[in-house]
Order: sequence, then C-alpha cells, then structure tokens
Amino acid sequence: MSGTISILLVDDHPVVREGYRRLLEMRQQFAVCAEAEDVAQAYIAYKAHKPDVVVMDLTLQGASGLEAVRRIRDWDKDARILIFSMHAGSAFALKAFEAGASGYITKSSPPGELVRAVEAVARGGRALSDDICQALAADRLSGTNPAIALLSTRETEILRLLATGLSSDAIANMLNLSQKTVRNHHYAIKAKIGAENDAHLVWLALSAGLIGPDKLAGVTTA
Repeated sequence: MSGTISILLVDDHPVVREGYRRLLEMRQQFAVCAEAEDVAQAYIAYKAHKPDVVVMDLTLQGASGLEAVRRIRDWDKDARILIFSMHAGSAFALKAFEAGASGYITKSSPPGELVRAVEAVARGGRALSDDICQALAADRLSGTNPAIALLSTRETEILRLLATGLSSDAIANMLNLSQKTVRNHHYAIKAKIGAENDAHLVWLALSAGLIGPDKLAGVTTA
C-alpha cells in the first residue's frame, strides 16, 4: 500500500488519544484524520472521513467498541478496524472478529506492535498481539467452549450492558432497538446459557471479561 494511511482513533480518554496520535504520526506514512470518544461519534466520523484504518478501543462510554465495529461494518463491509484494548481475554477478541474487526492487540503490547498492526490491517491483512494469540491457543488446546461463544455479537453487547445494571429501556435507546427486541434478546441469552436469573448473567459477563468489577451495578435476580 503506497501513500499516506489515514486513521480514525476511537477512545473515550482524550489524553490517551493524544498519546496514540503522537506515536502514530511519528511515522510519515500515518495521518490521524479524525478522533471519536463513543460509538455515535465513531460512526459519524467514519462516514465523514472514510479512513483507511480505524483504531478502536472496546471500553467506551455507553455501548462498547463491539457495537461500533458492527455499525461501521454494516455501512461499509470493507472497513478495516483494529481493536486496541486493555482486554486480553479470548472472548472479547473472538467477538470482535465476529463483528468484523481485522485485528486485535492489547494496550500492554510494545508501541511498535501498534505500528505494525496498523500497517498490516491497512494492507488488508490481520493482526494479533502475542498475548491474544496465546489466549486463543490456550482455549483451543483446553477444548473449553465458554458459554459466551454461544452468543451472537449483538447478544454479547446486550449481556454486557445488562450486567452493568442498565434497564431494557436504556439499552434500547443506546442501541437504537425497540424495548421488545431487547427483552427478546435478554430471554434468548438466558436460554442459550441456561441462566436462571440475571445474577448468573452478571457472573458470566464478569468471568468472560466483558465487564470489570468496577462496572458492576445492582442487579436483581428476576
């Protein structure tokens, strides 16, 4: 790939975005054309700038980067999106690829790994950091099939939001869905994983790394 590689940065921390911008623009072939801090901004910025690569965090305010990947890919099936996340578990990585991501590297990776990953994704390739490769290999070798693997990308996102204590109404507004659709997904998630109540759903989301202990909210066992 010749010429400048345009990049959209998506992260909800301005200071973090500034650090990534400086790191990337130290290379003459990279130019950050836009920044966004949430799913809505990311979608609007992508449509406005049509960047070569999106560098996307998963942990955003409101809906996560999974929803942003799905929404952008629905609009442009050729979008090249690199996930750059603190989450080193295989569950998030697999769901990101299911949503349409082209690469997944963790924020604990050396700076050069981000540069190489952006270059690979811009060329149409895939990129995985070493720790994600190891996590995926470990799951494969152990033969485990976590319950989260049974869920679709949309169900995974709804599970994550439910586990933070959001109501069906709030989730519906956030994802541009009807309350009935959210409730149907809620029941489907329970059925797929054999959960008897929402406390089980919270435990699943926590154990899969979809949320951290700091994101837990009061959830009833209805």
